[in-house]
Parts: sequence; structure tokens; C-alpha cells
Amino acid sequence: MDIDGWLGRIGLAQYAEIFRANDIDIELLGRLTNDDLKDIGVASFGHRKKLLEAIAELGSAPAAAPAPPPVVPAPIPAAVVPPPMSTPVEAGGERRYLTVMFCDLVDSTGIASRLDAEEWRDLVGAYLDAASAAVTDMGGHVAKKLGDGMMALFGYPVGQENDAERAVRAALAIQHALVILNRKHAGTGKPALAARVAVESGPVVVDATGEIFGDAPNIAARAQALAEPGTIVVTARVQRQVAGLFVAEERGTHELKGVPEPVTLFRLVRASGGGRRSGQRHLTPLVGRDWKLPC
Repeated sequence: MDIDGWLGRIGLAQYAEIFRANDIDIELLGRLTNDDLKDIGVASFGHRKKLLEAIAELGSAPAAAPAPPPVVPAPIPAAVVPPPMSTPVEAGGERRYLTVMFCDLVDSTGIASRLDAEEWRDLVGAYLDAASAAVTDMGGHVAKKLGDGMMALFGYPVGQENDAERAVRAALAIQHALVILNRKHAGTGKPALAARVAVESGPVVVDATGEIFGDAPNIAARAQALAEPGTIVVTARVQRQVAGLFVAEERGTHELKGVPEPVTLFRLVRASGGGRRSGQRHLTPLVGRDWKLPC
């Protein structure tokens, strides 16, 4: 019995990706606690209770109990066949575990006030083009461009086991692209640009239009505002997923507006150049191994 099959039998198949990302197998299930489930991203209290009850039943079930014969339901008369379930499922959205990256320019209002409208448009366009390229090169999806800000998703429409790592590498690439852009504009009279970037992971619901519902986008946006200009912050949840791959400094615990629990943030310094986690495909970083963010 594998972890995906077990989760599917208890009706919680949406958490298979989270369990795989945290290397949780059937053998490890019996040692999980409520806090462990919360830490890996099972936000729903009801789902945590259901998982713990199913784990307890798994431990007490006979080892070789034969499966009962399948029950074949009586045919339903054509007149009372219920409508297909596809419409309500699509209307309600799809549950996914995503990594969300939010980046925004610093003092954009002040910079825009000093430039001609076309100059500002071209400057922002160059920054957003570079940021979008960094996201797509790392397998991410640009969900929204909000003026001079951008929200990107990793794990949608296609999820991969190292989505958090891909998001962090994309964030580093965005900051590096801004360094190059500022060097290109040096001496032209154009102002230097700086961006704040934040990354968070968590369960969300994606509706049919691509709208994202959940705490992760809100936390990423709020955390971005706490970053220093030209830096990247990640939450403790992301830091646990990428530990050992990047050098990071803890930046304390913060109360974020609209977020029920305090969030611990880490400032990302650079890629560590250390070993990779098993099962993850090699990624060629867009920034050099020795490049790091300014202190």
C-alpha cells in the first residue's frame, strides 16, 4: 500500500503532493501528530482529525484481512439519475498546494512622479518582462500583474515536488535581473529600481477563472511589504522545504494583517551550493552560485 492510495481511500487525495514533498511514507504515518500535519500544510482542522483517525485505524487493522467482495448497486431508473457532478466541482474550484511569490517595486509612486508617463511605462515594462522571464524559466506561472507588482504561482497548472525551490530561485533571478537592468541604465538619467519579494506555500483553491483563494497569497503580499528594498523573504514553511539549498537569516516573528497566527520570516541571502534533496531533478539556477543579495 502506498501513501497516494491510502489518501485516496480516505477521501483526502489532495494532500498526496504535500506528503510526498515532506518524504512521508506509510511507515512514518504512525508517528505523525496534529502539529506535524499543521506544519506540512494541512490547514483544515477537520482534515487533520480525519487523517489522525485514519492513521489510528491503520495501525489497529489486521495485517492480512481479505478485501470484501465489491457491492454492485442496483441500477438506478433513468428518470431519477442524478446530474453529473462536473459542474459543482468546477464551480467550487480545485484544491491545490501551491507556492506563491509576490514581488513589488519600492517607491514606485515617487519614481513615477519624476518621469514622463511613457518613460515610466517603458521602465516598468522592462522590469516586469525580466521578472516574468525569471518565473517562467523556473517553471512558474505569472498569475497577475498589478501595476508594478506581480504574483506568480509554482505548482499550478502543473505541480512539481520542488515548487518551493523553484520559486526561491526565481526570486533570486528577479533581483539579479534588476541589478543588470540598473547597470544598463546607469548614466542615462533613469532611476535605479529596487524590488521586494516574498514567498509562501500553502493549500489554496483555484477556481475556473484562475483566481486563487487561501491564506498563502495574502501572507506573501503582506510579507513582501516587510522586506527591505532589494531583498527576498520567505516564510518558515518555505524555509523548511528549501533548508540546506539556500543561505537564510531569521528575521523574527510578525503579526500580519488578516492572518490569524504570527508568521516567522527568513531573509534569503544566496543559494548555498549544497547537496540536493533526493528525488528532485537538477535545476540550473539563473544566478551564479556565488552571487548574493546585497546586505
